[in-house]
Amino acid sequence: MNLTFGQLAGLIAAFAFLLLVVFICVSLSKLTQTINEMNKSIKTLTDDADGIAHEVEDLVQKTNTLMADINQKSAKIDPVFDAAADLAKSVSDLNTAGQDLAGHLKDSVQKTTKMSLAYNTGRKAFKVYRAFKARKQTTDSERK
Repeated sequence: MNLTFGQLAGLIAAFAFLLLVVFICVSLSKLTQTINEMNKSIKTLTDDADGIAHEVEDLVQKTNTLMADINQKSAKIDPVFDAAADLAKSVSDLNTAGQDLAGHLKDSVQKTTKMSLAYNTGRKAFKVYRAFKARKQTTDSERK
Protein backbone atom coordinates (compact mmCIF):
# COMPACT_ATOMS: atom_id res chain seq x y z
CA MET A 1 0.00 0.00 0.00
CA ASN A 2 1.48 3.10 -1.26
CA LEU A 3 0.49 6.37 0.34
CA THR A 4 0.64 9.48 -1.60
CA PHE A 5 1.64 12.78 -0.11
CA GLY A 6 -1.96 13.96 -0.21
CA GLN A 7 -3.15 10.87 1.64
CA LEU A 8 -0.35 11.24 4.18
CA ALA A 9 -1.24 14.90 4.69
CA GLY A 10 -4.91 13.92 5.12
CA LEU A 11 -3.97 11.22 7.63
CA ILE A 12 -1.84 13.71 9.63
CA ALA A 13 -4.66 16.24 9.51
CA ALA A 14 -7.17 13.59 10.69
CA PHE A 15 -4.83 12.57 13.53
CA ALA A 16 -4.35 16.23 14.53
CA PHE A 17 -8.11 16.74 14.44
CA LEU A 18 -8.56 13.63 16.61
CA LEU A 19 -6.03 15.02 19.13
CA LEU A 20 -7.85 18.34 19.08
CA VAL A 21 -11.19 16.61 19.74
CA VAL A 22 -9.68 14.56 22.60
CA PHE A 23 -8.10 17.70 24.10
CA ILE A 24 -11.42 19.59 23.81
CA CYS A 25 -13.28 16.65 25.43
CA VAL A 26 -10.84 16.54 28.34
CA SER A 27 -11.04 20.33 28.72
CA LEU A 28 -14.85 20.27 28.59
CA SER A 29 -14.90 17.49 31.18
CA LYS A 30 -12.68 19.50 33.53
CA LEU A 31 -14.72 22.64 32.81
CA THR A 32 -17.90 20.73 33.68
CA GLN A 33 -16.35 19.61 36.97
CA THR A 34 -15.26 23.17 37.72
CA ILE A 35 -18.72 24.55 36.93
CA ASN A 36 -20.31 21.87 39.14
CA GLU A 37 -17.97 22.83 42.00
CA MET A 38 -18.80 26.51 41.43
CA ASN A 39 -22.52 25.70 41.53
CA LYS A 40 -22.03 23.84 44.83
CA SER A 41 -20.04 26.77 46.22
CA ILE A 42 -22.66 29.26 45.04
CA LYS A 43 -25.43 27.16 46.62
CA THR A 44 -23.48 27.00 49.89
CA LEU A 45 -22.86 30.76 49.77
CA THR A 46 -26.53 31.38 49.01
CA ASP A 47 -27.61 29.20 51.93
CA ASP A 48 -25.11 30.94 54.22
CA ALA A 49 -26.23 34.36 52.97
CA ASP A 50 -29.87 33.43 53.62
CA GLY A 51 -28.95 32.37 57.16
CA ILE A 52 -27.01 35.56 57.70
CA ALA A 53 -29.88 37.60 56.26
CA HIS A 54 -32.28 36.03 58.77
CA GLU A 55 -29.87 36.69 61.61
CA VAL A 56 -29.36 40.29 60.47
CA GLU A 57 -33.12 40.75 60.19
CA ASP A 58 -33.57 39.43 63.75
CA LEU A 59 -30.72 41.65 64.95
CA VAL A 60 -32.22 44.73 63.28
CA GLN A 61 -35.62 43.95 64.79
CA LYS A 62 -34.09 43.54 68.26
CA THR A 63 -32.09 46.74 67.77
CA ASN A 64 -35.24 48.63 66.79
CA THR A 65 -37.04 47.27 69.86
CA LEU A 66 -34.10 48.24 72.06
CA MET A 67 -33.95 51.74 70.55
CA ALA A 68 -37.69 52.20 71.12
CA ASP A 69 -37.21 51.15 74.75
CA ILE A 70 -34.23 53.50 75.16
CA ASN A 71 -36.18 56.39 73.61
CA GLN A 72 -39.13 55.71 75.91
CA LYS A 73 -36.89 55.60 78.99
CA SER A 74 -35.01 58.67 77.82
CA ALA A 75 -38.30 60.54 77.46
CA LYS A 76 -39.12 59.61 81.06
CA ILE A 77 -35.73 60.86 82.26
CA ASP A 78 -35.82 64.16 80.32
CA PRO A 79 -37.94 65.94 82.99
CA VAL A 80 -35.31 65.01 85.60
CA PHE A 81 -32.61 66.72 83.55
CA ASP A 82 -34.90 69.71 82.96
CA ALA A 83 -35.57 69.92 86.71
CA ALA A 84 -31.83 69.65 87.43
CA ALA A 85 -31.15 72.49 84.98
CA ASP A 86 -33.89 74.60 86.60
CA LEU A 87 -32.47 73.80 90.06
CA ALA A 88 -28.98 74.82 88.93
CA LYS A 89 -30.37 78.12 87.63
CA SER A 90 -32.26 78.67 90.88
CA VAL A 91 -29.13 77.96 92.94
CA SER A 92 -27.18 80.36 90.74
CA ASP A 93 -29.86 83.04 91.19
CA LEU A 94 -29.88 82.40 94.97
CA ASN A 95 -26.09 82.68 95.04
CA THR A 96 -26.25 85.99 93.17
CA ALA A 97 -28.94 87.27 95.55
CA GLY A 98 -26.84 86.15 98.55
CA GLN A 99 -23.81 87.99 97.19
CA ASP A 100 -25.91 91.12 96.66
CA LEU A 101 -27.29 90.85 100.22
CA ALA A 102 -23.79 90.36 101.62
CA GLY A 103 -22.65 93.46 99.75
CA HIS A 104 -25.57 95.50 101.10
CA LEU A 105 -24.96 94.21 104.65
CA LYS A 106 -21.28 95.10 104.37
CA ASP A 107 -22.18 98.62 103.26
CA SER A 108 -24.73 98.91 106.10
CA VAL A 109 -22.20 97.68 108.68
CA GLN A 110 -19.63 100.17 107.40
CA LYS A 111 -22.15 103.01 107.60
CA THR A 112 -23.31 101.87 111.06
CA THR A 113 -19.70 101.65 112.23
CA LYS A 114 -19.04 105.18 111.01
CA MET A 115 -22.23 106.46 112.64
CA SER A 116 -21.38 104.66 115.91
CA LEU A 117 -17.89 106.12 115.86
CA ALA A 118 -19.29 109.59 115.20
CA TYR A 119 -21.86 109.15 118.01
CA ASN A 120 -19.25 107.93 120.50
CA THR A 121 -16.91 110.75 119.53
CA GLY A 122 -19.77 113.23 119.94
CA ARG A 123 -20.68 111.77 123.36
CA LYS A 124 -17.08 111.98 124.55
CA ALA A 125 -16.78 115.52 123.23
CA PHE A 126 -20.02 116.49 124.99
CA LYS A 127 -18.78 114.84 128.22
CA VAL A 128 -15.54 116.76 127.99
CA TYR A 129 -17.50 119.95 127.31
CA ARG A 130 -19.78 119.35 130.33
CA ALA A 131 -16.77 118.58 132.52
CA PHE A 132 -15.06 121.71 131.26
CA LYS A 133 -18.20 123.77 131.85
CA ALA A 134 -18.68 122.27 135.31
CA ARG A 135 -15.08 123.03 136.20
CA LYS A 136 -15.43 126.52 134.87
CA GLN A 137 -18.54 127.10 136.97
CA THR A 138 -16.76 125.71 140.02
CA THR A 139 -13.80 127.99 139.48
CA ASP A 140 -16.09 130.94 138.80
CA SER A 141 -18.04 130.23 142.02
CA GLU A 142 -14.85 129.96 144.02
CA ARG A 143 -13.68 133.29 142.69
CA LYS A 144 -16.73 135.09 143.84
